[in-house]
Amino acid sequence: MKRRHVIAVGRVQGVAFRAWTRKTALSLHLTGWVRNLPDGSVEAVFEGPDEEVELMVRRCAVGPLLAKVTDLAVREEAYRGEFVDFVIRHDL
Repeated sequence: MKRRHVIAVGRVQGVAFRAWTRKTALSLHLTGWVRNLPDGSVEAVFEGPDEEVELMVRRCAVGPLLAKVTDLAVREEAYRGEFVDFVIRHDL
């Protein structure tokens, strides 16, 4: 099992990136969260089976149809198993 923390930069807000991320993560049976950041980027944490997490990270490098991801920062973290769902967060 893996955990990845990602920050997507570019045209990633106002293009349904969070909703797309949630739908895609759920289709891969991942848990975690996604949220917009004040600087215009999108942050997410994914937990789940190794291959599915890596696939999700690769998909985030492209994003939904209207997005234009110019940079994707990926940080490996220790798997914690702390989530039961994948949610869109609205906090900062």
